[in-house]
Amino acid sequence: MFAVTAITGRVGSAVAETLLKSRRKVRAVIRDQAKAAPWLARGCEIAVADLGNAGPLAAALSGVEGAFILLPPVYDAESGFPDVLPKIVVIREALHRALPPKVVVLSTIGADATEPNLLNVLRLLEEALADLPVAVTFLRAAWFMENAQWDLAAAREGVIDSYLQPLDRPVAMVAAADVGRTAAELLLEDWSGHRVIELEAQHRVSPNQIAAAFGKALGRRVEARTVPRERWETIFRDQGMRHPAMRMRMLDGFNEGWIDFREPNALRRQGRIGIEEAVAKIAEEACRT
Repeated sequence: MFAVTAITGRVGSAVAETLLKSRRKVRAVIRDQAKAAPWLARGCEIAVADLGNAGPLAAALSGVEGAFILLPPVYDAESGFPDVLPKIVVIREALHRALPPKVVVLSTIGADATEPNLLNVLRLLEEALADLPVAVTFLRAAWFMENAQWDLAAAREGVIDSYLQPLDRPVAMVAAADVGRTAAELLLEDWSGHRVIELEAQHRVSPNQIAAAFGKALGRRVEARTVPRERWETIFRDQGMRHPAMRMRMLDGFNEGWIDFREPNALRRQGRIGIEEAVAKIAEEACRT
């Protein structure tokens, strides 16, 4: 049996689906018992736990062949991540108590970047688990293609705003389904010690290509345009962010090239889904809702 955290999200559900298709048993680790029904129907065992208490999480991660760990995404954070550090402490304590023989931890491109930015939080998670005495894979995933869902409404009007710049510069990206599938496949492997695996799609993606993918999915012309950096802070604060600096520096990192895959000893995997397929799915899901 494999324990899967964040199973109700895009990545966690893809991890579970892949394991179930491989005829492996899954323990669904959820925060809310009310969301258990779909996974019970699939034959999963249910464990209720969250990142507020190490005890229930340790119990959920105990007695399994392996575990998938996902720290919830951080979008608006102060320098030093004071709101997130307690969650990392809970993950560390729970894993040290449970000691599942294999652990796949979702990390990120740029986890090794030293410049202060939003992705530093996953470097802190990696560092917190550095002494875990079991087999650990840190799966560093590229920029999620699903971030394009926030551009759908604008794409319907023919123009999407891009913070990734210049518009013709390709960036490492990957689809959430590929992240989940790869994480599950890694859980089914045997390895020892700690390792880093970098994951991106077969082809890097530029903002212009995202616009073209929207154009194909929507059946109309769509263009990308840059958002001047001097407007970022005002825009982000108007969107409700209290601490936009860390997000702005993350975007700088992608645009300036210091956030990228650069770990010399990392292993590499490739996703199967391209940007056209990912954007088509975004448009299709929006139509259904």
